Amino acid sequence: QLQLVDSGGGLVQPGGSLRLSCTASGSTLDYYAIGWFRQAPGKEREGVSCVSSNGGSTNYADSVKGRFTISRDNAKNTVYLQMNSPKPEDTGVYYCAAKPYPCGSGYVRWSAISEYDYWGQGTQVTVSS
Repeated sequence: QLQLVDSGGGLVQPGGSLRLSCTASGSTLDYYAIGWFRQAPGKEREGVSCVSSNGGSTNYADSVKGRFTISRDNAKNTVYLQMNSPKPEDTGVYYCAAKPYPCGSGYVRWSAISEYDYWGQGTQVTVSS
């Protein structure tokens, strides 16, 4: 069974950079779209980004477009989220998740949480000076 481990979180200053990793075990990631989600204290979990199984298609929340980049290395069974110029409002627990379907198709939004079958345990990101 697919298992995901999130890592790379920590304290980062506004305007700095941080790279999160999502590493899989138990199965190959080759057939899964991978999404990154985050949850701030007192708020609902929200979609940040998604990358298709072959890395050819990506989606981003408007709030992170131009600052965050999602990528994947299927040979390493790992997906990354590069966070550049983070803002305090990016603070939260970040989770990666996997689903054996495209990020989004038809009426299914890429950020629909219920569509993802496997989840990492989360990694805390704090953006503060």
